[in-house]
Amino acid sequence: MRLAHRSGALPGFLRSVLFRPFLQLAAASLIMNIALLPVAPAQSETTRIQRVISPGGIEAWLVHDTTLPLVAMEIAFMGGASQDPGDKPGVANLAASLLDEGAGDLDSQAFQDRMAGKAIELRFDASRDQMSGSLRTLSENADEAFELMRLAVTQPRFDTEAVERIRQGQLASLRRRLNDPSTLASLGWSSTAFPNHPYGRPVMGTLESVPTISREDLTGFVARNLARDNLKIAVVGDITPEALAPALDKMFGALPARAGLTPVPDVTPQGLGTVVVKELDVPQTSMVFGGIGLKRNDPDFIPAFVLNHMLGGSAFSSRLFKEVREKRGLAYSVYSHLAPLDHAALILGGTATKNDRAGETIDIIKAEWLKLLTDGPSEDELADAKSYLIGSFALRFDSSAKVASQLLQIQIDELGIDYIDIRNQLVGAVTLDDIKRVAARFRDDPAWLFSIVGKPSGLASSDGG
Repeated sequence: MRLAHRSGALPGFLRSVLFRPFLQLAAASLIMNIALLPVAPAQSETTRIQRVISPGGIEAWLVHDTTLPLVAMEIAFMGGASQDPGDKPGVANLAASLLDEGAGDLDSQAFQDRMAGKAIELRFDASRDQMSGSLRTLSENADEAFELMRLAVTQPRFDTEAVERIRQGQLASLRRRLNDPSTLASLGWSSTAFPNHPYGRPVMGTLESVPTISREDLTGFVARNLARDNLKIAVVGDITPEALAPALDKMFGALPARAGLTPVPDVTPQGLGTVVVKELDVPQTSMVFGGIGLKRNDPDFIPAFVLNHMLGGSAFSSRLFKEVREKRGLAYSVYSHLAPLDHAALILGGTATKNDRAGETIDIIKAEWLKLLTDGPSEDELADAKSYLIGSFALRFDSSAKVASQLLQIQIDELGIDYIDIRNQLVGAVTLDDIKRVAARFRDDPAWLFSIVGKPSGLASSDGG
C-alpha cells in the first residue's frame, strides 16, 4: 500500500493511527476468547470461528467480533512465485505490487484516493507458494473496501505509468539488495539448494528479468493464477456471517472457477554438506544454513517444532544462542526454524559473525545440531520448551490482523478449524520418546548447506557436513 504521498491521504492515516490503540485492546480481548481459555467439553472455543459459505460456494473463516467497528481480511491465492515463467522470475511479485495501482475504471491515483478517503488499507504480496492480500477497514466503510478488493483482483489495469513506476522501484530495491550480505546469503542458499527448480529463483526477480516483464506477462499471470478454487479467505471483526456471505460473491464471484497452475515438482535440497562462499568486502560474514526438514502435514511435525525450539527457535534459551552468543560472543543473534514449503520440507537458520570467526561459528552450529540429535534434550529442557511454546501461543493473536493471518495460515496448512483448540494440547503431549523418534529421522540426513557472504576465514575445518 502506498498512501502517504497521495493527495487526501492524511485524514485516513490519522484515523488509522487514532484507532490503533483501541485495536490492540480489542485484540487482547479476542485472543482471550479464542486461544487462552481451556477447552470445555460442553463447548469448544473454536465455535467462535465460523465457516461462512457464500451463495456461490465461496468459503471463508470468520471470527465475528464487535469490540471495535473494524474488519480485517486476509486472502491467499495458492501458487505464487513458483508460477513465474522460468526465464522471467519476478512476474508474481510485480503483479502483486500493481493490483492496487488502478483497477476497473479507476487509474492509480483515483484508486489510491478512494482508499485514503475511507481509511482503507489494501495491499498485496507474493511469496514462493502464494499471492496474498490484506484488507483493513472501518466496518462502516466495508462495502467500499469490498468493492476495491473486487476491482483489484478481477479488473487490474496494469497501466503503463503504474507498471513503469513500480518496476523502477523494484529495480532500485534489487540494486540495494546486491549489497546486503544477509539477502545475498539467502539467495545463494536457494539457488544452490534448488537448481533448475522454481524455488531456486528469486521471488523479486533479477536486474535482468524485471525489465523484460511485459504487460502481457502480468495479465497472463493473473488470469492463470487468481481463481476461486485456489483461494483461501479469513475475516475478523465487526461483520456478521449474513453480511459476509453475499460480500464474498461480490468480491470474488467473477474470478475463474479454476486456476491454470503449472505443476511444481516436490524437491529435496541439493548441496548438503557443502559451504558456498560469495566474497563481499564487509566486516562481517552473513550466513544462511539448512537442510531437510518435515512437511507441515507430517505426524512428527509438532515434535520437530519443539526440537527446533530447543536448537535455535528461542531468542534467549536455545542451544545455538547459548553456545554461539553467550559462551563465545560470536554473534548478536542466531536462529533456526522449520520451513515447510508446499513442495519442499526444510529446516533453516542464519547468523552473522566476524570474518575471522566464520569457520569457528560454522563448526559450533554443526556440532550443536548433531549433539542434540544424538544425545537429545533433558526432561527439564523439554519441559521448558513446551512451557514457552504453549504460553507464547497467544502472542500470535494480539491484533485482529494477526488473528486473521493465523486463520488463513491454518487453512493453507489444512490443519482443521479446531486447530486453535488442540494446538497447545499437541505441544504439551510431546515426550522425550517423540523427540528421540524425530531426531532419528533427522539423523538419516543431518548434513546442512551453508551459504555465506563476506570475507570469511578459518573455513578449512568446515566442510558444511
